Amino acid sequence: MEKIATIGLDLAKQVFQVHGMDRNGKKVLTRKLDRSEVKPFFQKLRKCVVGMEACGGAHFWAREIAALGHKVLIIPGQYVKPFVKRGKTDALDAEGIAIAATQPGMPSVKVKSSSEQAVITTMKTRMLYVRERTSAINALRGLLAEFGHVAPAKRANVVKLRELLTAIDAQIPEPAKLELLGVFEHIEALDARIGRLTNEIAKRVDADENISRLTTIPGVGAITAAMVRAVVPDPSQFKSARHFASWLGLTPRSLSSGGSQRLGRISKRGNSTLRSLLVVGACAVVVRARRKDRRVSWIASLSKRKPFLVAAVAVANKNARILWALMMKGGVFEPRQPATTG
Repeated sequence: MEKIATIGLDLAKQVFQVHGMDRNGKKVLTRKLDRSEVKPFFQKLRKCVVGMEACGGAHFWAREIAALGHKVLIIPGQYVKPFVKRGKTDALDAEGIAIAATQPGMPSVKVKSSSEQAVITTMKTRMLYVRERTSAINALRGLLAEFGHVAPAKRANVVKLRELLTAIDAQIPEPAKLELLGVFEHIEALDARIGRLTNEIAKRVDADENISRLTTIPGVGAITAAMVRAVVPDPSQFKSARHFASWLGLTPRSLSSGGSQRLGRISKRGNSTLRSLLVVGACAVVVRARRKDRRVSWIASLSKRKPFLVAAVAVANKNARILWALMMKGGVFEPRQPATTG
């Protein structure tokens, strides 16, 4: 036990795999632990570096093990994979994590507090309800189509679904009508839950000046700002705004070789939820710019030269860099005034 300098811990629901190495990288311990044995094991262990792969439960175990005096590294899975030998087993995964944890300059995820995870839970729960509502609306429209009735497609027209159900009451058999009304009531219940969570997030943003400052950026609303602060509590972990945008996956993949530079599609790495929120907000900004058709607006100019989604991703990239700047330096977003010619 005294020789262990680094431990790779493969997390699981019930059975955890441990791989211990000394300072020279030699294996000195391999063991399986039940969930109830993990904390007592690290309590008896001499302080060392504990590496684990970023996954569900990683932040919880990182807090528990760090509280015992160990240094904990949460390593993204794509950086662990190159160190996993041959096939896929828990033992090989734990060994790969241990080796990755010894590499100099290995990127790691900042351990989140329980309060930070609570905010993320609220955001993810709201997104779950939004997906369920969309699915329920599509299902209701499909079921109505079985009886020859086409309902409006947009969510804003959901109220018309109730009117349609009432209008064709006599044309639908009683068992089917009851089920259709049940689906509509489910949609209404989801609407209420989404509205409650949206109000809670808005109140939290209004009460926190550091979050409300971020909403001054066009295309960044209360939900996006709250998600940014929850996912990125410490923006200084990124060297620059460009590193932050790259971490979000909003920069092109580099396919360069032999002195020729080739850039592909965006990498889509990092937090997919936050990236989606930024892109959706950017789409709204591009639509407004197209309608106003300002010659001085670089967004309007870009949208004329590039496809809609390409322009939206470019705006999302810029918004990400502005977000990082505001989190690091403070202040609010102030758009540049167009130069006047006289």
